Amino acid sequence: MNAPPTNRAARLAGERLPEAGLGDRYDPGYRERPQRGLFGAVRDLARAFVPMRVQRLQREIDARIRELPIALNEYGYDAYGFHPGVLRQTSLFSAFLYRHYFRVRTVGVDSVPSGRVLLICNHAGQLPFDGMMLAMAMLFEADPPRLARPMAEYWVSQLPWVSVLAARSGAMVGTRENCVTMLEAGECVMAFPEGVRGMNKLYSERYKLQNFGQGFLRLALETGTPIVPVALIGSEEQQPGLANLETLARTLGMPALPITPTFPWLGPLGLLPLPVRYHFYFGEPLQFEGDPGDEDAVIERKVLIVRRAIEGLFERGISERQGVFR
Repeated sequence: MNAPPTNRAARLAGERLPEAGLGDRYDPGYRERPQRGLFGAVRDLARAFVPMRVQRLQREIDARIRELPIALNEYGYDAYGFHPGVLRQTSLFSAFLYRHYFRVRTVGVDSVPSGRVLLICNHAGQLPFDGMMLAMAMLFEADPPRLARPMAEYWVSQLPWVSVLAARSGAMVGTRENCVTMLEAGECVMAFPEGVRGMNKLYSERYKLQNFGQGFLRLALETGTPIVPVALIGSEEQQPGLANLETLARTLGMPALPITPTFPWLGPLGLLPLPVRYHFYFGEPLQFEGDPGDEDAVIERKVLIVRRAIEGLFERGISERQGVFR
């Protein structure tokens, strides 16, 4: 009895793919079934007005998602609630920002090893565009593409709709159990040890790393995971923080309430950052050994090595860029 064709062979032969199962890769063309009648005609007409640049970008997204090594169940989800179809539907905006708004440049992405890895990056900019762009960088620039799993703050899981969308897009609440499970499964996890302290820092504190938590280092020791330090140049200027109303934020149950001058006359569009250029610098992997239950002072010395690696990448990136918007 002949074996069924692989996903790649089936695509090349133009055959219909079987339902996605464990170990299968997602095929966006298979999931998008043809529509007939009035709805199909309207959709086809609408597509005729989509700019070619946007169509090319969507095709590139489809191709990269198709190459993600994701294990899916019979319903098209992975073990953590991620669905490639949701990523496809929500990535166009992120990809447009990546290509045409932030004009992201990556240096050293080839240093990210295959298998389990922790991407440790600085955090800034009031809103998490940095995490979004780091995920896009791993999707577009890594070979093969990687799904970078963000570790979201606890309060994200309490937001209606947002919590579900985050899970379907690959994010997980940053608990120890979630991180260990993903890393032991060989996932690429990205974390921002500064947390909200970094995201809501004032403009005068740009490129000055806030205190790192120790959790990521203990996780790396527990799971034997290499750490890749990542420095993002640009996000520190995208939404300059003038003040942070901490007391009012606590009253409202928010992690922070920053005051920024970014496009204040545009109302809700004021949430858009300035069109700075992003530069991601990936350092060499750092492999640590030791007991994850060591005293804080022992772990802190290892954390300091990661901090210094990112600070070194800061110096290089700032010296090499030609301006905030270039």
